[in-house]
Amino acid sequence: MLRFPIWKIIFILLPCVWGVYSFSPHFFYSQVEKYNDFKKTENFETENQSLEKLLWYDWAPSNLVNLGLDLRGGAHVLVEVNLEDVYSERIISFWPEIRKTLRTIRGDVGSFTQNLSDDDDSLIIKISNKSGISDAISILNNQISSTNKVLNFSKFEESKIKVSFNEQEKNKIDKQTMDQSLEIIRRRVDEAGTREPTIQKQGDRRIVIQVPGLGSAEELLQLIGKTAKLTFHQVIKNNVSCEKKPTSRNIIVTNIDDINNCLELEKRFVVSGSQLTNAQPSFDQNNRPAVSFQFNPVGGRKFGDYTKNNIGNPFAIVLDNQVISAPIIQSHIPGGAGIITGDFTVEESNRLAILLRAGALPASIKVLEQRTVGPELGADSIQSGKIAAIISGLLVLFFMFFSYGLFGLFANIGLIFNISLIFSIMAYFSATLTLPGIAGIVLTIGMAVDANVLIFERIKEEIKTNKSLYRAIELGYEKALTSIIDANVTTFIAALILFILGSGPIKGFSVTLGIGILTSVFTAVYLTRLLISFYFNLIKPKVLNF
Repeated sequence: MLRFPIWKIIFILLPCVWGVYSFSPHFFYSQVEKYNDFKKTENFETENQSLEKLLWYDWAPSNLVNLGLDLRGGAHVLVEVNLEDVYSERIISFWPEIRKTLRTIRGDVGSFTQNLSDDDDSLIIKISNKSGISDAISILNNQISSTNKVLNFSKFEESKIKVSFNEQEKNKIDKQTMDQSLEIIRRRVDEAGTREPTIQKQGDRRIVIQVPGLGSAEELLQLIGKTAKLTFHQVIKNNVSCEKKPTSRNIIVTNIDDINNCLELEKRFVVSGSQLTNAQPSFDQNNRPAVSFQFNPVGGRKFGDYTKNNIGNPFAIVLDNQVISAPIIQSHIPGGAGIITGDFTVEESNRLAILLRAGALPASIKVLEQRTVGPELGADSIQSGKIAAIISGLLVLFFMFFSYGLFGLFANIGLIFNISLIFSIMAYFSATLTLPGIAGIVLTIGMAVDANVLIFERIKEEIKTNKSLYRAIELGYEKALTSIIDANVTTFIAALILFILGSGPIKGFSVTLGIGILTSVFTAVYLTRLLISFYFNLIKPKVLNF
């Protein structure tokens, strides 16, 4: 078992080489960070040569681990959820039932019309026969409120009836809206579970969002600032005046590419974003950034039937009351899959896909405060943390070397590769490092050392039973493997549960811990064994001095 085939040696060494190569930019953190920021600017291509000389090189890796709010700072945004938006949507859904009831007593109330109140939290019904208003309220209370038990009907002015939710129902709607908004914002901001955001409710209708590692609050607002209500409409007429008055069946919507020209669309949508099951950034047939999407079976059937019956007609895709694309239907599109094209950049298509996957916010939001925050710990605390990490790391390395000699040196080499692999993987996934994440790294380092201690102590026991050196090392790795796997699997399960149920710093800790468990097992079981194999095949020692 101390002789490795070539393919296995390559399998072990390649990740280690990649880890060191990908970790190298962290030694020039500020320099590479400036390079990454400059790459996002428009003049990157024109100034690329001077950029290489001053900052970094195109051929070199440039992925970095983002530092969290407590180590570096980030974006802070305070938003307010417009709960009245949900009231208006919910209460207007009762209008067909109310209209049906009023029609049964048309002789008493005469004609009637409805519109939302100025504050959008109630429905106002105006009747032509003022004398029948009391009877109408009584009948509505008996027939509708008795079954739904959420509506209040009251007289409003002389000839109007006010329909509103009772306080209990309002509190229920408020709670549902805030909970849904919190979850959708969390999914938009932290889709991969690596940003470690702080997203919490403040008061009755406000949400605080803090995301580490972002350069500005504007970048955060691009992710959360949209309601992301997506609908698909039939186009009645292109290039109409934006001043044109809509009818009861049509709407006038601006074109995102040309705000001076509007489109007249049928008010009733064919399918909506709520029926989407997936959305991914992609490219169209001309290799331009786009977004591919997939509907659920119900939405897919509606989408397929509509495209089948409207070949050659334009089809408007509306996002937050703006037409982002109005392609011509070329053929029948079965299966509910399609693509959204437009004048997108790669970043915009990726951002739109995230918004659609996370779902629409139940209500619009208003930004009350936005700022970029600095480190919470202060420069002195950060410096103290660095010194403590270096001292503790050196103590572990010295302990292993003085306890196990050359084998301890092999373990230390594995430990260094382990750390580089952790940071390389986190940088690859654009993860954010905060104090809880550092705690996860420290824990995995301890577990990696623990695995080597188990192996080396087991080798000592086998040598004492007069086993040959080769056989003792083989048995040491074989017999310690069960304990190593048991300890790491149980810890990985705990990290997985924390990732599923946790959020913010807890999720960040679990991500770092999970990555560290995988890399520590790899370096402790495979890399150190390979190093010992090289040593025995080259030196061929007769005695081991632990």
